[in-house]
Amino acid sequence: MAAILAGLGLYLYFVEIPAKQSEESRDVQSKRLLSFDEQQVTKLSVSTSGSDVVLTQDSNHTWQITSPIHTEADKRQVQGLIRSLITGKVARVVEDTPSSLTPFGLDAPATVVTIAAGEQEERIAIGDSGPLSSTLYVLRGSDQKVLLTNLASKDFLNKNLMAFRRKEVLQFSHNDVERLRLTYPQTEMVLYSQDQKPKKRWKIRYPIEAEADQTAVQALLFRLEDLKALAIIDPGSERAAKTTLLTKPKVKVTIHAAGADQTVKIYQPDPTSGEAFAETTPEGPLYKVSPTTIKDLTKDLFALQDKRLLGAEIAQIALLSVKTRDQQYVLLHQNDEWLLEDKSTERIRQEHADLFVSRVVNLPAEERVLKQPGALTPYGLAAPAAEFVATGKDGKIVGKLTLGSQVGGLVYAMGQRLPGVFQARADLLTQIPTAESLLQPDSPTARTQP
Repeated sequence: MAAILAGLGLYLYFVEIPAKQSEESRDVQSKRLLSFDEQQVTKLSVSTSGSDVVLTQDSNHTWQITSPIHTEADKRQVQGLIRSLITGKVARVVEDTPSSLTPFGLDAPATVVTIAAGEQEERIAIGDSGPLSSTLYVLRGSDQKVLLTNLASKDFLNKNLMAFRRKEVLQFSHNDVERLRLTYPQTEMVLYSQDQKPKKRWKIRYPIEAEADQTAVQALLFRLEDLKALAIIDPGSERAAKTTLLTKPKVKVTIHAAGADQTVKIYQPDPTSGEAFAETTPEGPLYKVSPTTIKDLTKDLFALQDKRLLGAEIAQIALLSVKTRDQQYVLLHQNDEWLLEDKSTERIRQEHADLFVSRVVNLPAEERVLKQPGALTPYGLAAPAAEFVATGKDGKIVGKLTLGSQVGGLVYAMGQRLPGVFQARADLLTQIPTAESLLQPDSPTARTQP
């Protein structure tokens, strides 16, 4: 009995299980549209009624268009098409030896893809949609079978030269940018980054030396990094004719990143047409871009400045004087803790104090009302609703914020960081705590409050 069981076990292990695994493997392979893997693909050609595009992967694993022109390809588009074919599955074999390809839209296929992996090559002709959604009929060149597949039309239709071209006008990572120059017909601005933990900070170098609005600068860099061409005009007669209309750029942007400069000029020869063009070099292609690009990149100094009004960081503050029409007190900043000046022996709610000071320090201007302050009475700033004065460790004033009259959800404000009168969010007026509310509940003064 033991010998029989051992023999049965050996039979199952060496015969039945391998046979079953082999059958499953053959079943999986039979359902695959292609017999090779994505990493093996080295060449691709896509033929449609309008164009034939040949793409080749170079030694650096970068995809290049080699016909009808030689230029860099859109990596995501190429890999997306290859992945669709590699992961494509055969739902069923419709015809082994088709007598007619017309019923399947394969007599004049919309797209023919030839994909090569070293010495291996396969030709896939894309036909009509199948009876179910997200299915396509294809003709596989190696066996001339008509197959119903799970391929999607969107992955294979309208794949012309423009679809496969790299459309990013500039090539950089926003994290690598060290300097940014914006040149307009009447002025220019220069910004540079400084490495500060936990991340770099942007400053304005020209026309003034000032802190930059970190969010605004990052948004500008993201917009430049994502600037894409809607159409591309290659060097030739058409580009030469168009260039004669491009005389003065609306904006010129120079980016210094990874030790090199990249420049783009944005033109709008006829604003009524809504067309805008980008040029990186006089010898290179001309890119048609969205006209909203001009608005996105045309920034005044105020838009890129740090618009927080107080003018000081929390770490710089030793004393914060708080004055409203109903109360006045001073917060002391010692050993990373806040204390009330006249109750320095009593504990206060640090989380409440931190939140309040943060709101004062980070209150930004929303709109500029006056570039230079004149008569303050019309704005309620002659007799302000609230005033905050920050003093540094050396006894000098490092920040000041004054809030005046409220209009809707905004309040007129002045601050030490920016000259002029502004409107800011009015929330801070209702978020100023009383000195007593800052005390811990078990503090002697807090216990005596009604």
